[in-house]
Amino acid sequence: MGRRFAIRRRIQSLDPRTDFAEIYRLMGTREFPWDMNQALSFALFRTYAVPRIGGLLARTGEFTQRTQQRYDDTVLILDAVLEHGAASDEGRAAIRRMNQMHRSYDIGNGDLRYVLATFVVQPIRWIDAFGWRRLTEIERIASAEYYRDLGRRMGIRDIPATWQAFAHLLDAYEREHFGFDAGARDVADSTLALLATFPPNDRLPEAVVRRISMAVMDGPLLDAFGFEHPHPVVRRLVRGGLTARGRVVRLLPPRREPYFARQLPQIRSHPHGYDVAELGTFPPGCPVPHPRAETTARSPERAG
Repeated sequence: MGRRFAIRRRIQSLDPRTDFAEIYRLMGTREFPWDMNQALSFALFRTYAVPRIGGLLARTGEFTQRTQQRYDDTVLILDAVLEHGAASDEGRAAIRRMNQMHRSYDIGNGDLRYVLATFVVQPIRWIDAFGWRRLTEIERIASAEYYRDLGRRMGIRDIPATWQAFAHLLDAYEREHFGFDAGARDVADSTLALLATFPPNDRLPEAVVRRISMAVMDGPLLDAFGFEHPHPVVRRLVRGGLTARGRVVRLLPPRREPYFARQLPQIRSHPHGYDVAELGTFPPGCPVPHPRAETTARSPERAG
């Protein structure tokens, strides 16, 4: 078990105020790659439940007509920042793409700040509930600092100073702004249908995957989409299964090599590689992309 905690010991030796990027990279690619991917997927899902956000996504048609492509590009843009660093050529190109897309629509600072909060808070809550170990305080602080830095580069104002403040903002924002929107419900349904195609979910009927996904959601989120609440037995079985998985993972040796989101088998839109500067959407009014040779990513490797 001493070897199992080697990465945590490495993280504990770092300063979360200055080494937050390295800590977050170790968390996301070595300690909790599966958990972080699940948590961030559901973090994005929560944003749909804010009608201004979910409704806007529905009106673009991107998340209902090209769901796979939008999922892939969102993951790859965030992954470029994580893998290469926000100050790298790839990281700057990814953040530039995010900013270009956001500036093409009337998105308020409050909504952008809430989305940022979901990325901080949801992984903390998911890993504490289902991970093979709970997060340390250093990891929580580093998570907040990582997204504070990203938020500043995105021009977001009044960013919370601590992970606790992010959590308070998220809970308060959801109490005030969660609500039903028909377009947002369409986006949620399209996303659930996409999740059913991801390995190993694709081995199960879509209806079963949908029920499993909904069993992970909390009451306010289900109500915002108008989803039926799962039976308590189903909820206990699903959450119990996730908890059991964490206990099994605890017995495994630590991951030797980092596992980036671009290696996920469900990322399928760019089999021959991609240029970070060309990911995402280019709606009317969005600046025309100028490909840069240094931002061209190699063909994503697939993990065995």
